[in-house]
Amino acid sequence: MSVIESLILGIIQGLTEFLPISSSGHLELGKAIFGSETIGQESLFLTLVLHLGTALSTVVVFRKDIMDLLKGIFSFKKNDSHKFMLKIIISMIPAVIVGLFFEKQISVLFDKNLFLVGSMLVLTGIILFWAERVPKTTGEVSNQKALFIGLIQAIAIFPGISRSGSTIAGALIFGVDREKAARFSFLMVLPLIFGGMAKSLLDFNGVPEQFETTPIVLGFFASFITGIFACKWMIDLVKKSQLIYFSFYCFILGGISLLYGFF
Repeated sequence: MSVIESLILGIIQGLTEFLPISSSGHLELGKAIFGSETIGQESLFLTLVLHLGTALSTVVVFRKDIMDLLKGIFSFKKNDSHKFMLKIIISMIPAVIVGLFFEKQISVLFDKNLFLVGSMLVLTGIILFWAERVPKTTGEVSNQKALFIGLIQAIAIFPGISRSGSTIAGALIFGVDREKAARFSFLMVLPLIFGGMAKSLLDFNGVPEQFETTPIVLGFFASFITGIFACKWMIDLVKKSQLIYFSFYCFILGGISLLYGFF
């Protein structure tokens, strides 16, 4: 893995993790179009490090929210932090079940299958377009809504469905305030990301003995810095009701993928 490749992968990971265009979908498109078996596989450890970069960028952007949440959780009095954490736990249940029992089967099914990936991109576009047609929302995230948003997050394991886009759009459709929808969507995934990374490290049995340090480090900082920018940009896009532009992008890319996969 060269330095340039790791930088490019880091930038792509940072952008697509937060923008509603599906990072996994773009990965599958790249593998299918270029016929490469090495994208995302040549260095699984690099992939893990890039995900760590975007996870930490979320922590940086929402550091105040996370600190307030942690202070509240460790308080002896029942408060809003306990209620919010319960909602996050509820939202995690569907994704944990799907990840434990179906992730490998889904990965095999979608591997370089442009028709399926294109279909999921079109579905993402429909969800984003629908969310922007919903009148201004001002509601809170209830336990029931947290479960529904969690179900959407579980479905987003399909390559081509944007996790951030679909969960935020789902929250808006359920009547949640735009800023609160973005905040919940980004915070709800952190335990899953760090849990997934811990599982991956166990699969590695620790850090691989042989890997090039420079590409790994540069890839990490590329995903981390780009992730901070993309995360803040996404929040601003949600507030300004501009997700619809990404729905058009998903329609176009999804349509091209369907045609490419069909022929």
